[in-house]
Amino acid sequence: MAKVNFNEKGSLLLAKVMNMGRLHLGEFEEIVLLIVAILHEEAYAVAIKSEIANQTERKANISAVHKALYRLEEKGMLQSFLSDPVAKRGGKRRRLFRITPIGKKALDESKALRANLHNQIPAKAFQWSQ
Repeated sequence: MAKVNFNEKGSLLLAKVMNMGRLHLGEFEEIVLLIVAILHEEAYAVAIKSEIANQTERKANISAVHKALYRLEEKGMLQSFLSDPVAKRGGKRRRLFRITPIGKKALDESKALRANLHNQIPAKAFQWSQ
């Protein structure tokens, strides 16, 4: 998939989404995308890694988080920007991430797909004889 640049109105992204069909997310990508949306204005790699551990009780390697973030950005699902310098970090700037309209659409599709699959499971599928 070609890299899509985000504009503030999101119209370019929405036009691309309409032409792309279903968006595919791996499990870890979906978790990262959800965490970015949850953290909103504080979504930077270390905070995302920490929140993944808090929410899922799974440890995530920081390099895996970075790879997922950049992969999602290449897919047009995230946008990144540098924050203002943070005094307690010695004036360093953080790379913050925010979800784009394509990212929101991918999450909505994933949620709908999972709900649809769950709704199709017959009750007898979970009945075990003892």
